[in-house]
Amino acid sequence: MPNKKGLFANLGSDLPAGLVVFLVALPLCLGIALSSGAPLFSGIIAGVVGGIVIGFISGSHTSVSGPAAGLTVIVLNAISDLGAYDIFLTAVFIAGIMQIGLGVAKAGIIGYYFPTSVIKGMLAGIGIILIIKQIPYAFGVNETSNLLEFTPFINDLDAVLSLRLMLNEFEFGSVIVAVVSLLILVVWEKPFVQQNKISKVIPGALLAVLFSIGINKFFKFFVPNLYIDMEDKVSLPAINGFGDFLDQLMFLDPNGFMNPDVWIVAITIAVIASLESLLSLEAADKIDTYKRISPPNRELFAQGVGNMVNGLVGGMPVTAVIVRSSANISSGGKTKMSAIFHGFLLLASVLLIPGLLNLIPLASLAAILLLVGYKLAKISLFKSMYKLGWDQFLPFVATIFGIIVFDLLKGIGLGMIIGVIFILLRNYKNSYFFKETESTDPKIAHIILSEEVSFLNKGALISALNRLPNDSKVIIDGSKSVIIDYDVLEVIENFKTNAKERNIEVETINIKPVRTSSLH
Repeated sequence: MPNKKGLFANLGSDLPAGLVVFLVALPLCLGIALSSGAPLFSGIIAGVVGGIVIGFISGSHTSVSGPAAGLTVIVLNAISDLGAYDIFLTAVFIAGIMQIGLGVAKAGIIGYYFPTSVIKGMLAGIGIILIIKQIPYAFGVNETSNLLEFTPFINDLDAVLSLRLMLNEFEFGSVIVAVVSLLILVVWEKPFVQQNKISKVIPGALLAVLFSIGINKFFKFFVPNLYIDMEDKVSLPAINGFGDFLDQLMFLDPNGFMNPDVWIVAITIAVIASLESLLSLEAADKIDTYKRISPPNRELFAQGVGNMVNGLVGGMPVTAVIVRSSANISSGGKTKMSAIFHGFLLLASVLLIPGLLNLIPLASLAAILLLVGYKLAKISLFKSMYKLGWDQFLPFVATIFGIIVFDLLKGIGLGMIIGVIFILLRNYKNSYFFKETESTDPKIAHIILSEEVSFLNKGALISALNRLPNDSKVIIDGSKSVIIDYDVLEVIENFKTNAKERNIEVETINIKPVRTSSLH
């Protein structure tokens, strides 16, 4: 087990791990901000808050927080619908308060009530949207006045179809950078590379970004017509000292508190961010070398504080992120100090090297997010969900369909509805066990009720009783049941009365009689 003397007792392991997490997080912070339609600076701020603020408060030793791909769809649509980023920040602040409330109310178990099929469908739907939205940047059309035309929103089919028009405006330089970046990312994840120690120190995303800068420098001096100029590169403000940094921070719009649309966005962020954080927290605990269990309610509280701070300083909403967390664990991080250190490194990068960051082509960031989107929605996921059966596959596909055609919450709601329908069908089928025995008397039917029989099983029981032949006998056995709802008991009592007309003998075992409803 790691040394328990304090945050600084394992710096020999935590600082190198924090450096690796920083190298993973930096391009993702910029890329997710780009994909979300938020200022790129807000992505860095969110990473700083996720590392330092949430890192200190969280009870997890390994989880790392920051801007997440799972929120890109929400952020993009919310900024557009609300009309200004400072109004959106008000929603982020309110969402943080809600998350704190969820933590105090011990709602950390909320993640257990979402079916895995719906959660995987949500992530796959987000992945597909993420891929669609990166195509314009990979083709280098982001400098044109038609960028919004080429950046489709979730339920805007015309915008998706307009992607074909990019063939008239794409830039070869950006396409080359995007393709080379993708090749680097794919090769870097191959087993023969992962076995090399250097892959543990230099993440593929960082390597892709560095290569893209080098390629563009080569274009500048040797192939000027392919050079990617400043409109197609990262654009962070030049910061000279901590005072300039503070001047770049944005504050929420107080008028947003009176806007009902802001509250709807806040609820959406609170629910999705909490769910994604809890899922990431659980995943991080599973791969933790020391198998430590993180407190989910404290995590919700920490995430809430982090998002409140982001609302106050201009950062994007954050969640616990499994990509950063897994990088932290695989790099040997032992305590939360690695997450905190990565936050300070992000802060230092925007203070000390904004000029270097501004050399990064947006096409390279697009390539990174194209791969992230593919991992969320890869074909093998669809195949594995199909093999699990229709009760898993249909909610999964319905969630994806709803997210792409309508919006995130409607997609989740559609998947949940179909999931509940399958639960009802299973309840309908599994409420009892039916068997018949031969005897000298007419056939005797045995209906053995299951352990828990609720009102959901009423229809199945009525159907079974109605199928009994006249002039027969039925034994309804409740000896294995722990709970039998009044609705079911009433069905049995009513059947006893009706059975006399059909000359059916009814015997009950361990089923208490009840007074049935009457209009008289």
